[in-house]
Amino acid sequence: MGPLFLFLGGVAGVAAGGVAALSGFGIGSLLTPLLAVETGTKLAVAAVAIPHVAGTALRFWLLRKAIDRRVLWSFGLTSAAGGLLGALLYRYAAGRALTLVFACLLIFAGVLGLTGQAQRLRFKEAAAWVAGALSGMFGGLVGNQGGIRSAAMLGVGLPRDAFIATATAIALMVDGARLPVYLWTQGAELAGIWPAIAALVLGVLAGTLGGARLLRRIPEPLFRRIVAGLILALGLFMLFRAYAAGS
Repeated sequence: MGPLFLFLGGVAGVAAGGVAALSGFGIGSLLTPLLAVETGTKLAVAAVAIPHVAGTALRFWLLRKAIDRRVLWSFGLTSAAGGLLGALLYRYAAGRALTLVFACLLIFAGVLGLTGQAQRLRFKEAAAWVAGALSGMFGGLVGNQGGIRSAAMLGVGLPRDAFIATATAIALMVDGARLPVYLWTQGAELAGIWPAIAALVLGVLAGTLGGARLLRRIPEPLFRRIVAGLILALGLFMLFRAYAAGS
């Protein structure tokens, strides 16, 4: 990998860290396609988990006091279990079909959020556990659990800071479950691209710090619209990528 790619990776990491600080997701969604151009999707999913855990850990520390523990345990435990299962299964999954299903779910959730319908949803305990498991499993399979987790959490009705803080804590639990599997199965390949991973980590950390400052200035109603818009955009992007891969 040349210096230009490392520079672009660092810039993309800053953008991804900033987006994640505002929405609770985005690192895997933005960085995985970029790195996949150089390494292939399979290795990119595993590699991006490293800057993902770095940025998520920093965001967790900055927002730790706002975590909603009730939602954390209902979503978090099943998300971590789903993340472990997804990481174990991702080498066997049919990537294009899985991406299509994931994209359609995100588009549906994004439309619900932008139209205000998501705020009328209220997940009961059982539904929250199921939503957490699904979001974690998608994270292990395609490296993009944050979008569907945030879509599900829009129906919980958390205020802005608690939403981001709780989503971050859950993401950290998922990372703790899936990253050891990636290191175990692809450790040698990951070591071979350490400069790219280092550039992404540094960028994500810088973007996280900047995004956390901007978060405090966003009004609550606008925040929900931003999250829904990002979910919809992610769904459309993944739908395009899946069709492009099949053409």
